[in-house]
Amino acid sequence: GKKLCYKELLNLLGFLRKYMGCVNHFILLILLLVAIPVTQADLYKKVDKNGHVYFTDNPVGGGFKLIMRTPKKGTIEYKNFQRNRRQLTPLIKQQARQYKVDPALVMAIIHAESAYDRKAVSRAGAVGLMQLMPGTAKRYGVSNRTDAAQNIRGGVQYLRYLLELFKFNIKLTLAAYNAGESAVLKYGNKVPPYPETEQYVKKVVTYYQDYLN
Repeated sequence: GKKLCYKELLNLLGFLRKYMGCVNHFILLILLLVAIPVTQADLYKKVDKNGHVYFTDNPVGGGFKLIMRTPKKGTIEYKNFQRNRRQLTPLIKQQARQYKVDPALVMAIIHAESAYDRKAVSRAGAVGLMQLMPGTAKRYGVSNRTDAAQNIRGGVQYLRYLLELFKFNIKLTLAAYNAGESAVLKYGNKVPPYPETEQYVKKVVTYYQDYLN
């Protein structure tokens, strides 16, 4: 198999304990994961018809969803990731400071959303570095979602709006960025109980802490 970062592994163990009904299976899964050498890699999740949860970095068959995107070290993709991050950092900091948003938070979101690929497109139709949907792009005057400056500006403006809406609560802001502000409001200003959103919040918070350091 491929390789996982220790911090990602620890986050997953807590998540897995919630879903694994058999202690022996849970212990076995821990041993299998710990045996995997350590680095960063994409991570996929699948829930079968019996409610069993599977994580892998090498999905085979259908039903797997990407929950963590990080290019693998030593690959062309990782070199592009490093290069793009280095080139885009000044622009990200400039846009973030203009709208009074922590640059580290913006970088964490871009890392999670697109891995610094300005041409990234999701299955839902989100595009660009901060994965803007058409409605959000129109709302903030973004005419070209693959243009780095426009995409970051629109994404940062939306992020600032969410921060103010949720009184600068980072987790609620991230949940709204992923699932929509209406979903957070629907659940009484709490992170919606959607596994994808819960995992997204944890992932971006982890990246955020890394960028702060």
